[in-house]
Amino acid sequence: MNVKPIYSLALLAAIFSCTESQKEPYKFQVSDLEPHIIKLASDEFEGRMPFSEGETKTINYLESEFKSLGLEPGNGNSYFQDVPLVSINSTASSEMTIKSPTNSVVLEGLKDYVIWTQRTEAEVAFEDAEIVFAGFGIVAPEYGWDDYKNIDVTGKIVMVLVNDPGFGTDDDTFFKGNTMTYYGRWTYKYEEAIRQGALGVLIVHNTIPAGYGFNVVQNRWNSKQLYLDDRGSDSYKLAFEGWVALSTANKLFEMAGMNEREMLAKARKADFQATSMNLKASSSLTVATTYDVSKNVIAKVTGSTKPEEYIIYSAHWDHLGIGKPDETGDNIYNGALDNASGTAALLALAKAFSTEEKPERTVIFLAVTAEEQGLWGSLYYALNPVFPKEQTVANINMDGINPYGKMKDVSIIGVGQSDMEDLLNEELAKVGRYSAPDPTPTAGYYFRSDHFSFAKVGIPALYIGTGIDHFEKGKEYGKQLEDEYVQKYYHKPSDEYDPT
Repeated sequence: MNVKPIYSLALLAAIFSCTESQKEPYKFQVSDLEPHIIKLASDEFEGRMPFSEGETKTINYLESEFKSLGLEPGNGNSYFQDVPLVSINSTASSEMTIKSPTNSVVLEGLKDYVIWTQRTEAEVAFEDAEIVFAGFGIVAPEYGWDDYKNIDVTGKIVMVLVNDPGFGTDDDTFFKGNTMTYYGRWTYKYEEAIRQGALGVLIVHNTIPAGYGFNVVQNRWNSKQLYLDDRGSDSYKLAFEGWVALSTANKLFEMAGMNEREMLAKARKADFQATSMNLKASSSLTVATTYDVSKNVIAKVTGSTKPEEYIIYSAHWDHLGIGKPDETGDNIYNGALDNASGTAALLALAKAFSTEEKPERTVIFLAVTAEEQGLWGSLYYALNPVFPKEQTVANINMDGINPYGKMKDVSIIGVGQSDMEDLLNEELAKVGRYSAPDPTPTAGYYFRSDHFSFAKVGIPALYIGTGIDHFEKGKEYGKQLEDEYVQKYYHKPSDEYDPT
């Protein structure tokens, strides 16, 4: 990975942070972040999985670096914020039996489906559970949309489509057209199924509307999943959450006597009616549960004139740890771009703010845990803020820093979500650059990183991407680089540091 992220870092530092008398932007060198990427993405850090030796090494490294830069601890006298989590290791049965009135088939775990559970009892089993096709699994009153109207799915399995009905259209008034709404996000589909009292959910995977291949889903097979520790609450949990491969879903439609193309077409209309597939499913999971505490790492530079107003720069320090080996036998998911690079950028920004002229507002450097598991570290901070959210004027999030060289543009993830876009455009204009919408709006990146946790509680949040308009080779080349990363490196052991 060729690290040349200086331009983006300078822009991030400029937004909101310069004093009135300051004429020059904060300055950065590749040497301010490259050594941190090399260290954090090394095998020594074991993929930086929470609740592992990799976490201990990571948070201690960040604390040491913040201290060496002379930054103040961000949580009283501590650089850490405890994040109570539960680790649930679901071991799914290798088979799921599907029965129709006249036939039965045995699906193969990992190949045909991937399931896990948030329940903490030692075993979760379901037998002859009815399967209902519930379209996109969406209830969106503002769009006059209800996939669960006139049906009771209590105790049943719902099979739903990925993304939302606007996908594949140019009509930005129909949901948001090709830009995914939160209704298209897989987390929403599980949340809505819980509200409907469903037993479990199978999302039909499709690479283009999902934004990633089935291999990314397969990383969850029989692996530990982290959630916020909610002991003491009586919140309902699905017996299982999961995905089913597109080819397998089509077989289930055929088994149910349904034409899958016809059903998919019907699901795109507001008058769609969820319907039983007249299929019943049986399988089970064994569960091992561990409660523990992970850490957010927080440091600060106190503002010179407005110390009680706060700007939070955030990046997630975690990745996927040690998991399924790739074709080379490598089983360490180093996460060099995702997100050793963003964490290194956080340290580079911290160095600039600690050595240059002090900012007017207090600047917080927040390295959060468990982003890969569901944005849990940032969500916990947003719900339990160290600094009052009413006095927090902005969150600027970094999740993957430009590895491709100088770009003419930067991508705004979630155009129209924040007035900070106007400030960004002002800074871009000063250096002859421009902003552009996310080139892959169907992937729903706005809902997939830590800024979303802040936006949900009313804190203005900005997340920018690398851009695709390569300074020398143009947009087509830049888009090719982005697509290649998703195909070859995203959430794979191959996301390693490469200095060439």
